[in-house]
Amino acid sequence: MERINQIWNQLESRSSTVAGLFKQRYSDTSECDAYLGFKCPENYRMLILRVPHSVGKDFNLNYEFKGLKFEKIYDPGDPEFVLLNLVLINKEFKEVFNSLVDGVLDNIIHESEINAILRRYVERLTEWQSLFERFNKPGLSPEEQRGLFGELFFLRKFLHNNSDFHKVVNSWVGPEKQVRDFQSGLWSVEVKTSSGNNHQKVHISSERQLDTSNIENLFLFHISLEPKQNSGETLNDIAASVSEILSSDASALTLFKRKLIEGGYFEHHKSLYETVGYLIRQEQFYEVRDDFPRIEEKDIRNGVGDVKYTIIISQCSAFAVTEQQVIQTIQFL
Repeated sequence: MERINQIWNQLESRSSTVAGLFKQRYSDTSECDAYLGFKCPENYRMLILRVPHSVGKDFNLNYEFKGLKFEKIYDPGDPEFVLLNLVLINKEFKEVFNSLVDGVLDNIIHESEINAILRRYVERLTEWQSLFERFNKPGLSPEEQRGLFGELFFLRKFLHNNSDFHKVVNSWVGPEKQVRDFQSGLWSVEVKTSSGNNHQKVHISSERQLDTSNIENLFLFHISLEPKQNSGETLNDIAASVSEILSSDASALTLFKRKLIEGGYFEHHKSLYETVGYLIRQEQFYEVRDDFPRIEEKDIRNGVGDVKYTIIISQCSAFAVTEQQVIQTIQFL
């Protein structure tokens, strides 16, 4: 996001005394005709796609985002082209918009075929639509906070054991609502947290979550947490800790911050997470294989859907593996 902010700052300084729309191409080497723009005197930041009129004339974005608007105009410099503008009209959403633009550009910048660019553009915006709805809500729920803490707890372990920070952060797909929290190639790791004094159990959200039909290695990482007021490591603490590890890799740090936002962790909500910390009561890895207690897609009869169930952790001891075994297995090719 550093380059994005740099371009917008340049455009803002250039437009300080002149009204109009100012834009700068995001990449001089890419075939994707994407720009960052700034409109004065409204002081609107925008993401601009320049597309041929033959394609753009029928393109419409049928989604609503709080604080944003979509507009389609002719390119003043060439009427054979249309500008598709995603405009930030409420600065309160600046943090989310910056990450949205970074994610969209990352998704389209290496494409050259215009229909593929527009398809990826719409897909990415659709994924982010719910984030704008969540922005003004009162933060993550206690369960969501524990879940995010658990994912960051594993991410930090992974970073300590792998020098390719960008690949590690890229493997964290939990914020993107993928089936499992971490995945790359033919391995996956699902992180589950639990709290309370009763028998430890974890919730499985679908029949695919622990299905190993299409992967070689699947691990379940269970963390038993004890929430404490004004004690332990807070969600803010662990997010800052991971950021510190990534401080030497600007690209990985940018990706991490974007994924935090995708996970619903917003800067203006941080005060909500300052007092509750977590103590780690127990942590254990399990290899999901053979007769591991689970339901797989092949077990489901026709007509049955939306399968959710729980696993009693004490019944998984035969499948326990060490952290070292997991780390050795999930290296990148």
